Formats: sequence, C-alpha cells, structure tokens
Amino acid sequence: MDTTKKKAQYRTLSKTFKGVITSDGDGVKLTRIIGTHELDMLDPFLLLDCFESDDASDYIGGFPTHPHRGFETVTYLLNGKMRHKDSAGNEGVIEPGGVQWMTAGKGILHSEMPEQEDGLLKGYQLWVNLPKESKMVEPGYQEFPPESTPLEEREDGISVRVISGTTNQGTKGPVNNHYTTPTYMHVSMPQNGTFIQDIPAGHNAFVYVIEGTIVINESDNHEFNSVSSSHVAEKHIGILSKGEEEQVSFTASADVQFLLLAGKPLYEPVVRGGPFVMNTKQELMQAFQDYSSGQFN
Repeated sequence: MDTTKKKAQYRTLSKTFKGVITSDGDGVKLTRIIGTHELDMLDPFLLLDCFESDDASDYIGGFPTHPHRGFETVTYLLNGKMRHKDSAGNEGVIEPGGVQWMTAGKGILHSEMPEQEDGLLKGYQLWVNLPKESKMVEPGYQEFPPESTPLEEREDGISVRVISGTTNQGTKGPVNNHYTTPTYMHVSMPQNGTFIQDIPAGHNAFVYVIEGTIVINESDNHEFNSVSSSHVAEKHIGILSKGEEEQVSFTASADVQFLLLAGKPLYEPVVRGGPFVMNTKQELMQAFQDYSSGQFN
C-alpha cells in the first residue's frame, strides 16, 4: 500500500481584469467587475459590483423596488448602512460586516436603499446563478448581522471574514447553499503575510483585490518553487486556474484586503435580460410577462 502523502497542488493565475465604471439603480455610481464585455460571467457567478463613495449624490438614489427571478443576490457591506424591503414583507438594515443572501427563485420584488445621507458607503453585490431545476423555488433569505459572520483572527495578523465556506483553520461561514456550494471570504493581510486556502476541486474561483497588491503562489517554502508567481493589483479581479488543483496561496507585499470566491459551475445555458436569468428565451419572456401581470407582488 502506498502511504506517500500527496503533495498539494496550487492554483495559478489565469487572467486579470479591471472593473468598468458604470451606474445602476437610481444613478448609483459603481464599478462592475463581473458582467462586463470582457468578463461576462464566471459560472456560476453572473455579476459582481462594487459601490463605493463618500459623496451622497453618488448613492443616495439607491436601488428602488425592482424584480428578480432565477438566481441569487448577495449584498456584503464594508461601510455604511443599507435598508432592504421586499414584497414578501421582509425588511431590515445591512451593516458593515453583515451580509444578505437572497434566493430570488420564482420571483420577488425588493429594494435596497442607503440608510444614510452622508459618509462612506461601500459594499459589494454578487449575483449567483441557480440551476435549472431550482430557478422557480420559493424566494428565501439568509441574512446575518456582522456578529454572525465569523471573523477569524490569526496570530500572524491575518483576519478572515467568512460568509460561506470553511477556512483551513476550521472557521465556517453561516451561509448554507447546496446549489453551488460557494466559498466567500474577505481576507485582510499585513505586509509579508501568507494566506493559504483550499478550493474545492472543479470549482471556478477568483479574487478581487480591495486594497494593495497580492502575489499568488509565492513563498519561501520550497514546495512553491515550481509554481510561477503572479500579481493581482488593487481594484483588479484575478481568475484562478481550473482543474483539480486544491489550494491557492496569497502573499502580501504590503497591507492588503481582498475577496476570495469560488463556486460549483452549473454548465447550463444562460439567457438573461435585466433582472431575470433563465435557461431559455421562452422562460425569459415568461418572466417579463409574469412581472407585467403582477405575479411578483
């Protein structure tokens, strides 16, 4: 019997992209990271936006009532406050470190409006696709205040806010999602720090650098000698290599913050129009018809 321990395989950097400045909702200025001409989607991730401004005129209009069907929306806040309401009677305020993971399913109306008239508002909205057999499930929420999204603080100065997935030290995020079993972590790292995280085999994965620059797969450990180093700069997204690789390593040349996300690809047709994401054009047209006839109320 071969008892040789299998050496970890490290993912590498495939491509990097910079987000596109745009606006959405009622004129909210934001940076679109996924959902652009260059990066239309990264299955199962359909969209990633960053809204960030300390000028109230950039965000005060918010995202008034609008419909969704066929996917999930995830709002993660770093600064400020956002109030959400929906047609199912849910209402609450998302605060820094808090997250709202909404499964739109067969259809829901909701709004997200700033709960402030000045100061910095910063956060991210992610769209995650639903598989064909689950696109018409009942709408639902997983909502967690900052005290319920675990913050793993390590002796080396690294901290990890865990929304979903489990860190290599065992901290588990509160979001449960069997559709795409996602990983969603917010990592803060001091200069020269190194963070290593397992990624499920076959999952698509990416990083988005909030602040600083990260170096992927560079270490004093000789196991990394055969792996090329790659940099992802501030406000850039880095797509990680595919395949059966199990881990990714990040090193900070200065203090950094970044998001690490991964999810199981669905490998299904995607037909989308505005707030609806379905598998066929017929299903998409039906979504618009259902919305027009008031079936989302």
